Amino acid sequence: MSKALGMVEYKTVSTGIQAADLIVKTADVKIIQAQTVCPGKFIVLFSGDLSAVRASADAAEKRFAEQLIDVFVLGNPHESIFRALTCTAEIEGIEALGVLESFTAASIIVAADHAAKTAAVKLFEIRVARGMCGKSYLLLTGTVAAVTEAIKSAADKIGDNGTLLDYAVIPNPSKDFISTLV
Repeated sequence: MSKALGMVEYKTVSTGIQAADLIVKTADVKIIQAQTVCPGKFIVLFSGDLSAVRASADAAEKRFAEQLIDVFVLGNPHESIFRALTCTAEIEGIEALGVLESFTAASIIVAADHAAKTAAVKLFEIRVARGMCGKSYLLLTGTVAAVTEAIKSAADKIGDNGTLLDYAVIPNPSKDFISTLV
């Protein structure tokens, strides 16, 4: 039984709240975030053992399929995801900056997990649909080669489901600019 992370993303707040209730009633999971995000969507991010997270995600996906935007279950998520979601990662000496933007909240977390597991990079922010009209983005750092590999691989991963919006790798970003991000 591994630690897992799951998310459902809904078109409406009322559906999202109902789904959050169903999620915790279905299996032994802990809700990390259940909130409204732009533009009036609702996300539920939860964790627990893989089987419990899968059961809860499946139940919410099935029961509220018509309002579902996106869903994921990650077994064994990369440990840096949690700090990046709360913008508490400490970053020093940035050689390259990677940026990836998606149309959905769920797909950005999948992309971040994939990027962090693909190359030696450090996630430092995952912005989940707040203040961006429902879009989301991730920021990561590392060597130019590692950032390029991680961003390209993550873009390919979520591009397959049509949620990729854009991405970039910035070698040697300005320290003055970086200080505004951190």
